[in-house]
Amino acid sequence: MDTVARLVDEKPLVIFSKSSCCMSHSTKSFLRGFGANPTIYELDQMPNGQQIERALLQLGCRPSVPAVFIGQQFVGGNNTVMGLHVQNRLVPLLMRAKAIWIWNDQ
Repeated sequence: MDTVARLVDEKPLVIFSKSSCCMSHSTKSFLRGFGANPTIYELDQMPNGQQIERALLQLGCRPSVPAVFIGQQFVGGNNTVMGLHVQNRLVPLLMRAKAIWIWNDQ
């Protein structure tokens, strides 16, 4: 858990991902579409990726990837991110965390 906390510290938007996961790819593309530049950790390409994945599972992320942190807070996976968007709550979270600066939804 300490490793996860250290990796998300002082970063507005962090995504834990696997390079072969289509849902991770969708989430990364979706959030970039808002103009965000997330910090991305590809667990399958990190020496301690399995340890981090176990910590994400302990946090309640099922499946373990994608795991999205906004403003150092664990938000959830792809379904949660999409749900926040549908509820018009995603953009305010991203702006509050300074992951994006402006948004025009026209």
